Amino acid sequence: MSQSRLTFAFPQLLDGVWWQEGRPAEGGRTAIVHATASGLTEPLDSRWDARTRVHEYGGRSYLALPGGGVVVVHASDQRLYRVGADAPAPVPLTPEPRPGTVARYADFVRSPRGTEIWCVREEEQADGSIARVVVSVPLSGAAARDPGAVRVLVSGAGFYAFPAPSPNGRWLAVVAWDHPRMPWDGTELRIVPVEDDPRRPAGEGRVLLGGHEESVLAPLWKDDGRLYAISDRGGWWNLYEVPVDGSAPRPLCPLDEEFAQPLWDVGGRPYGILGDGRLAVLHGRADQRLGVLDPGRGTLRDLELPFTTWAPALAVSGSVVAGVAAACDRPWSVVSVDVTTGEHEVLATPFAEPPAPAFLPRPREIRARTPSGRSVPAFVYPPSGPLAAACEGPAPYVLNVHGGPTGHSGTELDLSKAFFTSRGIGVADVNYAGSSGYGRRHRELLRGRWGVADVEDVVAVAEELIRSGLADPAKLAIRGGSAGGWTVLAAVTSSRIFSAATSYYGLSTVEGFGEETHDFESHYVNQLIGAADPRTREPLARADRTGCPVLLLQGLEDPVVLPNQSARFAEALKRNGIPHAFLAFPGESHGFRKKETVVRCLNAELSFYGQCLGFTPPGVPVLELS
Repeated sequence: MSQSRLTFAFPQLLDGVWWQEGRPAEGGRTAIVHATASGLTEPLDSRWDARTRVHEYGGRSYLALPGGGVVVVHASDQRLYRVGADAPAPVPLTPEPRPGTVARYADFVRSPRGTEIWCVREEEQADGSIARVVVSVPLSGAAARDPGAVRVLVSGAGFYAFPAPSPNGRWLAVVAWDHPRMPWDGTELRIVPVEDDPRRPAGEGRVLLGGHEESVLAPLWKDDGRLYAISDRGGWWNLYEVPVDGSAPRPLCPLDEEFAQPLWDVGGRPYGILGDGRLAVLHGRADQRLGVLDPGRGTLRDLELPFTTWAPALAVSGSVVAGVAAACDRPWSVVSVDVTTGEHEVLATPFAEPPAPAFLPRPREIRARTPSGRSVPAFVYPPSGPLAAACEGPAPYVLNVHGGPTGHSGTELDLSKAFFTSRGIGVADVNYAGSSGYGRRHRELLRGRWGVADVEDVVAVAEELIRSGLADPAKLAIRGGSAGGWTVLAAVTSSRIFSAATSYYGLSTVEGFGEETHDFESHYVNQLIGAADPRTREPLARADRTGCPVLLLQGLEDPVVLPNQSARFAEALKRNGIPHAFLAFPGESHGFRKKETVVRCLNAELSFYGQCLGFTPPGVPVLELS
């Protein structure tokens, strides 16, 4: 089993259901799929990779149009194209970039008149400077011939997301923020008058909600005088009704739960307005459930469905909701739900038959305690299957550290976990300090304490696994990617509890990171490290103290964590005689997309853990350690 299967994202309801589909077996490309009563169709052939690189993490890369047409971003040049019945060949909508520059587009919405696409444009100049605005792109293709036909609607901020035109077309709502904040730190909900005269300069708009210490997300218009939006002003991302006249926002259903997730990729909203005025919403902590919220009464009713968690992007039309949902025994799948009847339909799933239930890991939540008394949530997946049943006593365990670090781990079916648990290795997901899903206070616990609080938390969970008799103290490993890779390397250079460590494209040093990485995160590390001397935190400066063998996995085209982060740490391990392996993958970026890469990495991990934890895994190539 591996995670080298189809992935789904960003559904849209229009004459059926549309979605993005990631295909590892096709080189990791993203396809656009349209489901109707007649079956599944694709508007693009296999030569097209529909992927936007806005903020490098990307997001929604298409917008379906009435009549079956669709606007897409092509990964190779990042231009917008229109494909449809009246355009059998893709028609470019945006101009060719000037030499040395690139323009990227994301977060699309049709203009009120239906003749334009309004979206975020991220333009990178030859000198490396980046400017973002909200633009209007004609669907006629005029801008491909005349760049002046692209009209700037909103400007003045460093970043934009969630453009939303008012019903009367006079206003455009948008979320904006500036460096050094990230969108989960502080954003502003602005409304900007829409001018028909292209000679009128774009404006910055009027702020309705938000600021430096309030994260506002996902505005939608209720009517011409009020919007809905999500804000964490009460400590949790909750829904509010926001009048445009500047009156105080009204909370709709205050709960110590999250109705949103951090804005890493753009273009999706975690709620929508149903035909009867109620809201289809996602809410919860680590997992998010689908419910129906009555904004007038403030009541919330969950739908009885076999899915326990949903991706933070819903499509809503009438009484129908489309989303991507999963459970511990169900993979991420495209699902449509009728909220009136409660009936649901699975439109796409990564495999026709899931693995036998005996092989699937089943989670249970635990709470560990740090020496300072902080509570650390984690999900534990004991070994499962016949091989696990034959084992007696404490098992080997791998602690999994999510990235972000504002990501979080839920309880959805993850075949990479099953890959280990079915072979007698337990897995524990740690929602350490800084994770989302547990309110703003938990997210901010990592400010100024990156490399300290997160390490305390993973060590506390490891100690709890040992104390409870689940884990063999001599057979503990730790793995993580990106920011999780940093925590992995920081943990094994400051503690001795782990016997093996795997870093997927993880940071090893913050030296020069702000200048090397992409613009979106160029100030993020400064906030996480704070005033501390980075040399007291970063793994590279402490590589000689590494307490166990290390496996480093890195994409060579990673614009977020550059390959030298892993390469320099491998060199330091070599100088200090510490067993390690460094596997680099051409054509892979930040997050591996190709089937062969995913399979090779999991096999390498299993061989690595076998060598370090004292067992011989059958059927996988032996990983050579330096």
